[in-house]
Amino acid sequence: MPRGDLFPDIAPYETGLLPLSGGHVMYWEQVGNPQGQPVLFLHGGPGAGAGAVHRRFFDPAHWRIIIFDQRGSGRSRPLGELAGNTTPNLVADIETLRRFLGIEGWLLFGGSWGSTLALAYAQAHPERVQGCVLRGVFLGRAAEVEWFLYGMRRVFPDAWAQFAEHIPEAERGDLLTAYLARLTDPDPQVHFAAARAWSQYEGLCSTLMPSPETVASFAQDRTALGLARIEAHYFAHDLFLPPEGLLGHMARIAHLPAEIVQGRYDMVCPAESAFDLAAAWPKARLTVIPDAGHSALEPGVRVALVAAVERFRRRG
Repeated sequence: MPRGDLFPDIAPYETGLLPLSGGHVMYWEQVGNPQGQPVLFLHGGPGAGAGAVHRRFFDPAHWRIIIFDQRGSGRSRPLGELAGNTTPNLVADIETLRRFLGIEGWLLFGGSWGSTLALAYAQAHPERVQGCVLRGVFLGRAAEVEWFLYGMRRVFPDAWAQFAEHIPEAERGDLLTAYLARLTDPDPQVHFAAARAWSQYEGLCSTLMPSPETVASFAQDRTALGLARIEAHYFAHDLFLPPEGLLGHMARIAHLPAEIVQGRYDMVCPAESAFDLAAAWPKARLTVIPDAGHSALEPGVRVALVAAVERFRRRG
């Protein structure tokens, strides 16, 4: 997939491991201009981890780019650990990282679950947030989880069949419980097989046009285990969000500027949530990409995300 509309590959100028509560250790990195405007990248999932391509949404001459892997994800340790892994913990981890790096405030950039976490953090610490660039909005509502588990079969019946058939027919009425039991089974053969089935399902449904590259990246064992196990854990606990949900606290961030980029044919996080968020956020600008699905690397989505970041750059 050509990605000439992103900035060139770049290596971090600093990386580290930061001890957190409950025995977790966070991998973090800084990229770009050490004296630049800080921007925090929040990966999806929960549990997906960040990758080198995520550095490329930002002009390294201008931005001080901070990327980290959330608890149990990617290069953070222990991989796939669920103990102490909640949204409030992740929000606290971001504050731990901010203080460690000596940053007063930053722009938040997140897609899918990354948009959820960006909203949760901004609502908890609005004084530390300069604005948000969000993509493929996920608000963590019960209907959104139900759509992921069952609704996507309306558009991707073949992918859903593979997903469901990993579970015995008698248990398919509650796929989440059945998958979580297997994803937390101590036998690697059991939990890796379940993780691959879950992650491949998400990968198959993430792009408008078939993308073997996307599916292959989701299917890698380490990526799959962090993504599937942590995602199922969060789904089973209502994403560890308050009963009134994220839209119930929009007054806390109503003054902040935001850019929302949404693929019209996003099947993982349907456009309804992005429209609901934009309607509740007076200073948000919603850009709908007419020929895109969920992935941040869909051509129209990545162009729009770079443009959104550049508009924040001009704000100063």
